Amino acid sequence: MPSVSPAFSLCVYCGSRPGVDPAHAAAAQAVGDWIGRQGGQLVYGGGHNGLMGLVADATQAAGGRVVGVIPQALVDMEAANHRCDELHVVQTMHERKALMAGRCDGFLALPGGIGTFEELFEAWTWRQLGYHDKPLGLLNVGGYYDGLLGFLRQSVAAGFMGDWQMQLLQVSDDAGTLLPALQTAMVRAAGDVVPPRSVI
Repeated sequence: MPSVSPAFSLCVYCGSRPGVDPAHAAAAQAVGDWIGRQGGQLVYGGGHNGLMGLVADATQAAGGRVVGVIPQALVDMEAANHRCDELHVVQTMHERKALMAGRCDGFLALPGGIGTFEELFEAWTWRQLGYHDKPLGLLNVGGYYDGLLGFLRQSVAAGFMGDWQMQLLQVSDDAGTLLPALQTAMVRAAGDVVPPRSVI
């Protein structure tokens, strides 16, 4: 029997550590659960540790597909999640990020460390340059990104960024609001018909 195509593919960037705040782990599980329940597909870095492992496990538990992309060096460190529906082993981080971006319809960043920051900023840079028109979201769990957002507003005030660049990034501390907004934007970017929404 032919497999059913996922409703969408969301690339999630997040930490390979769980963090100390249980809210971060809960958010990763909630995001994965939502992806699965919506018939979606998770595209992520292919690891089994930290928030990465939690979002992948939750996606599959809710019936969604999981595509992992991981460099051979991390596989050698036994960090790969071999339970992925698809696990792509690449040689470099550049290949990893390019493949993840090519397989998704949108991007979402959860709390994480320097790798998560770098991935988000690269996808955001590609968006502002017109290399893709896929939506980008930032889930600001428990104010984790407050300091970063303050710095970005300072960059706008200093004349190094424009408001339009900030508007390319959808930011919310509420997954229940951000995820449906990203889903709507992913459908629009794919050129499908989006049902009209009521004005709030």
